[in-house]
Amino acid sequence: ILKSGVNLLDTAEQYPIPSNGRESQEGDTEKVIGEWMKSRKVSREKVVVATKITGGRNVTPRNILSDCEGSLKRLQQHYSPQSNWGQSLKYNVENERSSYWRGMGGPTSYEDMCLAMEDLVQRGWIRGWGLCNDNAYGLTASTRTAKFMGTTPPCTMQGDFSIIDRKSEENGVAEAASPYNENVGFMSYNALAGGMLTGKYMDSPAALDETTRERAMDKLNKPRGRMDTRGWGGTLYRYRTEAAQEAIREYAAIAKANNMSLTELSLRWNKERSLITTTLLGHTNLGQLKETLNIFKKKETLPDQVMWDIDVVHMRNRLPLFSSNRVGQSWLGEGEIGEPIP
Repeated sequence: ILKSGVNLLDTAEQYPIPSNGRESQEGDTEKVIGEWMKSRKVSREKVVVATKITGGRNVTPRNILSDCEGSLKRLQQHYSPQSNWGQSLKYNVENERSSYWRGMGGPTSYEDMCLAMEDLVQRGWIRGWGLCNDNAYGLTASTRTAKFMGTTPPCTMQGDFSIIDRKSEENGVAEAASPYNENVGFMSYNALAGGMLTGKYMDSPAALDETTRERAMDKLNKPRGRMDTRGWGGTLYRYRTEAAQEAIREYAAIAKANNMSLTELSLRWNKERSLITTTLLGHTNLGQLKETLNIFKKKETLPDQVMWDIDVVHMRNRLPLFSSNRVGQSWLGEGEIGEPIP
């Protein structure tokens, strides 16, 4: 991996997800990375470790300090000169009416968050910090607050982004993150849409989408990836809506017509977006890892006609992830997995 040019390891104190407290516990992924770096004698100066505090109400000055200390211990690092560490307050106007969100003093202020992050920088525990799953307001408020107070501003933003999920290019995040504005790098995760953009679920649906219990249980017992698990299979339904699968089939046809896999088309497209500075990838097996490493070694860009063919599909439905034809009467303004409907 390192010899192929990979120099960033992304994790979080909450990983692995889901964790059941028995076979797996929160923090185990950081421990695995720490043990791997120690046993392989990986030079700390050659690897960027990006980890995250658990978000939401957990983001307080006290927790920022204690949780970062815990992450460094699990990673077996006394200092972390090349770490990105942070999480999002994720400002959302709907939260203004939430007694949970606004109760007991409400969320941590941007001022307190920036001061807490600067404390970590000054201690030498982190080199930089960033946001995850935030929006354009949260990103801009964080950078502007930090600059006004004379503290270190965030340098990265991590978000869900793929060929079937371009919302960050249309909701103001791309403009805010631009080098001409807040100059914050964007780290895309789920670039393969939870495995859907590998094509392995096209001919045989995910476990939770099966029509018989027998076939569903067979896949749950022998999962091909996260879509064949109970936890992620439900959470990641957004990548399996009818609109999403229709777009995926069309992108697969474009890939085939240009003698490449759907995976290659998706990752090369992702790499060429001006918003993206880093693409985060997880792999089910070594074969997939080798395939993606080979894809990222390719220097040539996708032909203009291929990029246009992709845009034509995109313009038919600009956000297929949140298009659904199975809306329940009891959902009360929320989508399949509880996401707010603006």
